[in-house]
Amino acid sequence: MTVVGPFGLSVRDQALEADVQAGLVAVEEGLLEATKSEVPFITEAAQHLVRAGGKRFRPLLVMLSAQFGDPYAPGIVPSAVVVELTHLATLYHDDVMDEAAVRRGVSSANTRWGNSVAVLTGDFLFARASQILADLGPEAVRVQALAFERLVTGQILETAGPQDGRDPVDHYLDVLGGKTGSLVAVSCRFGAMMSGADETVVDVLTQYGERLGVAFQLADDVLDIASDSDESGKTPGTDLREGIPTLPVLRLRERAARLGLAEDLALCELLDSDLSDDARHAEALRLLRAHPALEQARRDTVRYAKDARAALAPLRECDAKAALVELCDAVVHRAG
Repeated sequence: MTVVGPFGLSVRDQALEADVQAGLVAVEEGLLEATKSEVPFITEAAQHLVRAGGKRFRPLLVMLSAQFGDPYAPGIVPSAVVVELTHLATLYHDDVMDEAAVRRGVSSANTRWGNSVAVLTGDFLFARASQILADLGPEAVRVQALAFERLVTGQILETAGPQDGRDPVDHYLDVLGGKTGSLVAVSCRFGAMMSGADETVVDVLTQYGERLGVAFQLADDVLDIASDSDESGKTPGTDLREGIPTLPVLRLRERAARLGLAEDLALCELLDSDLSDDARHAEALRLLRAHPALEQARRDTVRYAKDARAALAPLRECDAKAALVELCDAVVHRAG
């Protein structure tokens, strides 16, 4: 039994391990090739986050989902490059919106080169992903376009906030379905679709990916509060500082409205204050780390991971399915 991919995923079958490892190596080569430009500065900026590493969570899902058809089909590696390029592009844009200073343990592109370069580099990556997609056929273009629309819609909904009378937690989970679940779902869909798997299998894996993607982001929400920068590669409490209401904060506000406890109301008031002040920010993190709202967010993460696991039930038993199940457990483990 060896370890591959994010979170120390263990693959028990040697043939599967070899396929996954070879696929991920090919994806890495494809990412470097896709981010080259005749302009050296563009190459440097576009490869900034590629070379910083990352979990390659989405390409791994492409490789595992391809095991339900022909895992050597020619469209599999390019489709994995597409989803990772799209993901990387959104990171460049997210860091500008969040004014983040650190990404994957290195200075963010906006910190290093400014917001304009970071945004345009993200656009460059989207353009390169589109070029690859064009060679994968009209159905692949359509699938990616719909996912990208959902991704952007989720980001807009997050920025706009819930409509009057809408439960903020329900709104937020819808946001995550668009922002994160859509692209993770496409990763599974592309792997199965490009491998020629049965349409029923494609649909099952797409549902799995959607639920796993939400669980993955909820785990990130927990990590944003609970981890330190060495663990996550990002500055702790980035969303908190920017006033972005992640699930632990939403669960806190929900509890404060329901119970009216003085300590909950005081913490909400602190979160509404200027958290660009380092002392206030540190105090808010300290209090949230000890608050029941963080544990509630962990339980929400577990629930989505269990839903993802349940979605896999119709698939035949095999090592690839076992690895997908283990990913559900790994996401939960990330959240503590």
